[in-house]
Amino acid sequence: MTTAESASPSSPQAGEFDLGALLAERGAERYELHTRYLNHQLPRMLHTIGFDKVYERAEGAYFWDADGNDYLDMLAGFGVMGLGRHHPVVRKALHDVLDLDLADLTRFDCQPLPGLLAERLLRHSPHLDRVFFGNSGTEAVEGALKFARCATGRPRVLYCEHAFHGLTTGSLSVNGEDGFRDGFGPLLPDTAVPLGDLDALARELRKGDVAALVVEPIQGKGVHEAPPGYLRAAQELLHRHKALLIADEVQTGLGRTGDFYAYQHEAGVEPDLVCVAKALSGGYVPVGATLGKDWIFKKVYSSMDRVLVHSASFGANAQAMAAGLAVLSVLENEQIVAGVRSTGELLRSRLAALVGQYELLADVRGRGLMIGIEFGRPRSLKLRSRWAMLQAARRGLFAQMVVVPLLQRHRILTQVSGDHMEVIKLIPPLIIGEREVDRFVDAFTAVLDDAHSGGLIWDFGRTLVKQAIANR
Repeated sequence: MTTAESASPSSPQAGEFDLGALLAERGAERYELHTRYLNHQLPRMLHTIGFDKVYERAEGAYFWDADGNDYLDMLAGFGVMGLGRHHPVVRKALHDVLDLDLADLTRFDCQPLPGLLAERLLRHSPHLDRVFFGNSGTEAVEGALKFARCATGRPRVLYCEHAFHGLTTGSLSVNGEDGFRDGFGPLLPDTAVPLGDLDALARELRKGDVAALVVEPIQGKGVHEAPPGYLRAAQELLHRHKALLIADEVQTGLGRTGDFYAYQHEAGVEPDLVCVAKALSGGYVPVGATLGKDWIFKKVYSSMDRVLVHSASFGANAQAMAAGLAVLSVLENEQIVAGVRSTGELLRSRLAALVGQYELLADVRGRGLMIGIEFGRPRSLKLRSRWAMLQAARRGLFAQMVVVPLLQRHRILTQVSGDHMEVIKLIPPLIIGEREVDRFVDAFTAVLDDAHSGGLIWDFGRTLVKQAIANR
């Protein structure tokens, strides 16, 4: 009997790749593999704060561990999982596109899916005309920076203090956090201005070398919204000086804030270039898009000689385009954006009502399902001394103290909204409802009760202080 004849029908043939069998055999090594071959500080950090969980499966807004315990996801993969994990419509679209055996990425033809996705995306962006598809948010920003420089013939791009636009070299040049920039210079000669400061913007524009201002309508770091009227006034200033407005909607776009784009909350704002990514992927296939006005694209692609002057090897691949089309279909057919408005207001209002009840809770802000919870110096002497201990060791430790029991005791995954910030950012899947709001608010209230009574949360705080001091 041959080897093939002796194999059971369900067992893999010689040379066959079985992903499930590989994970069953080696999946338990996940943290060791990361320590040995990838970023070795990631597992170290996860072990330190007790986030070294083993999640077995996920669906919607939940994970499950091997014991069947569910965990509520209030992070959504930093916003990637806008529709939650494994949405059936997106999943089916990807099965369909694989089964079609398309002649994808020939580089010398025009497949229909990119055009169809661009058409559908531009329906939500009526003042824009064309789309470039890349593979990530930072690529979308890189494209916008290049397009703005090419279209205006100017070298300098302005960005806002505390901004985050990505970590590749171009987008890092417009990153407002020194911690991300340190060690990677020299970067491009771009300039920071305070968010909301029109006088600072005008001063830079008068120098005559500014191509564009790139701005997040709501900054991800700290969840700070542009002041009312700022975007429209900035747009008018920019256009008066022949410069462009770039809206970075990588995290805020596709319904996150209760409109399709966050800039749409302010009447009259029509950015020249818009960057999207994250949720457009459906959580499956990396995709980014730079949307822009017709005249800008025609400046960049000015002749047949320049047909590939800006391109991406995997850009507009069939799987990414299918995922994007499915995501837009779900957003439209299931009225996701309207749901975000109502659920977001419920969550924000219930959290805001706690501000007066807990002296450690300073502010609740945001739009839709992008909410920042900020902690501040308490009034009472006992809590003030504990707060001072944490602040002396490292700013941001109290917010981390809240995040950890939310996961360990209440099985809710959240994140601190940036280094050296006492802010937690909530960016859950857009599909959550009242049940998830109740679960989070109840858990968050329990953690605050513990913090104000001097409970176990402060024991973990002392551990964080020791760790912070050791890392200096």
